[in-house]
Amino acid sequence: MKPKTDISFIILTWNSESYIQKCMDSLISALGRTDLTYHIYITDNGSMDKTPDILNALKNKMPVMVTLFMLDRNMGTTYSRNLGLKKADSRYVCVMDSDVEVFPGTIDGLIAVLEKNHHTGLAVPKIVYPDGRLQKSTDSFPTIGRKIYRYCFLKKMEKTEALKSQSNESVNVDYAISAFWIMKKNMLDKIGLLDEKIFYSPEDADYCLRIWQSGYRIIYDNSVFVIHHTQELSRGFKLNKAFINHIKGLVYYFFKHRYFFKKPVFKK
Repeated sequence: MKPKTDISFIILTWNSESYIQKCMDSLISALGRTDLTYHIYITDNGSMDKTPDILNALKNKMPVMVTLFMLDRNMGTTYSRNLGLKKADSRYVCVMDSDVEVFPGTIDGLIAVLEKNHHTGLAVPKIVYPDGRLQKSTDSFPTIGRKIYRYCFLKKMEKTEALKSQSNESVNVDYAISAFWIMKKNMLDKIGLLDEKIFYSPEDADYCLRIWQSGYRIIYDNSVFVIHHTQELSRGFKLNKAFINHIKGLVYYFFKHRYFFKKPVFKK
């Protein structure tokens, strides 16, 4: 059966009133520069601010192109995103955060990357902070040592990586944060949904590892970018609920994939 649209967007909101309108405006503007047909699936995780009002206004403005899932509480990232992923009927699927701004050329550029090689299942752009600094959005698969180093020296890692990313080359990466993914729908059908045993993180590392295990590759395209107004909920040693859920997710991830100190290696 032929897909109904070219691309589906899976967006998750939670108290996102400061970001979601700019996110949607940039997305719709970028899509307006393409010939892509699309549908937008937004799940709200029980926001207590003005986010539901913004989403309802968007739905009223674009009733055919927008589907809302309004939850009464925060259900995390995996269950909430899976609501949209289950409904997606398109050639491609984009998972994106509500605090991302998209620019013309990024979506169609990443689709072109996916079209070049049938072994490529997921394509991701360069991600920058609002001030233009590079955000470290890709990494090798996590190990206990790597996670400790990343928590302690993330800013140093970002500065080092920024110096290395002057070219516009596309490269294979182990995994990418799920702030902006574009994937082939037939790959999603093969691999399945996000693991709902992970509440918040590292659902992205888990899914990317499953991508590699299934024989697909992940490409980081440095020639296109998005801005990420990251809220850094679990970055650094902040003893809050997000950080605790992240640690729980990591423990589950390591036991699930049966490694702790030596990461999986795939032919690239």
